[in-house]
Amino acid sequence: MKSTLDQIEDIKRDGYTIDFATVFNHAFENYKKVALYSGLIILVFSIIFAFAFMGIVVAYYGASSLTEDFFKNLAVQKQSYIELLVTTIVLTVGTALLAPFGAGFLKICDLADKDEPFDFSTIFTYYKSSYFGQIFITAFIITLISSSIGAVIDSFGILFLGTALSLMISFLTFLAIPFVIFGDLKAIDAIKSSLIVVNKNPVMIFVLFMTGILGSLVGLAGCCIGVLFTIVFNTCITYATYFSIINMDDHKDAIDSIGQSDLE
Repeated sequence: MKSTLDQIEDIKRDGYTIDFATVFNHAFENYKKVALYSGLIILVFSIIFAFAFMGIVVAYYGASSLTEDFFKNLAVQKQSYIELLVTTIVLTVGTALLAPFGAGFLKICDLADKDEPFDFSTIFTYYKSSYFGQIFITAFIITLISSSIGAVIDSFGILFLGTALSLMISFLTFLAIPFVIFGDLKAIDAIKSSLIVVNKNPVMIFVLFMTGILGSLVGLAGCCIGVLFTIVFNTCITYATYFSIINMDDHKDAIDSIGQSDLE
């Protein structure tokens, strides 16, 4: 069977077809299997990150900083170019370090899709595997480009344009991480492959991309905490989209065996 790069060459030459209903139904069926467990994981880590953030704020600004006015002023405060540079670097590194955590939800989706067991430790799979470096590099490159462009544009006061371009970069690199962990591609190849796939069928991929985002926000409609249990729908859409385009059969066994050897 053809490798991922060979399949990408075929897509570059011949394109591909993708059906919205098939992808959505696949994603929704998978979502029903992972929603509760993933939501609980996100809830636990949201609490941990919230306490960690408050601890950093208190350590840096003092306990008196934990007021509504402080956070409002912090949000609207105009940063110097040095501060923008530092913020961009911190954001880029932080996002890259958290990328394997996000990839863990793709692993959960994959196991659920195959009706195989998963547990709390599954979320850390890619911190322990050989894929960590490529996931980190992929997220680092994407975030550096996105945040740098956004920061430069925002510095001119054109806020919505920076956000729109950042969203566009996220859209174009929609499948980069799946190409690393399921396609076994290096970071640059994964990003280029995502660009090729998206540009061959941009309308349908954009519809799926936005469906994933909007579906993740459904939890806001009732109780805000509900979003913790719907946010993983975006991951399910990403997984189902990749699955519908790329034949994963050759990679699943190899990935599982690598993961098991690394865990041991």
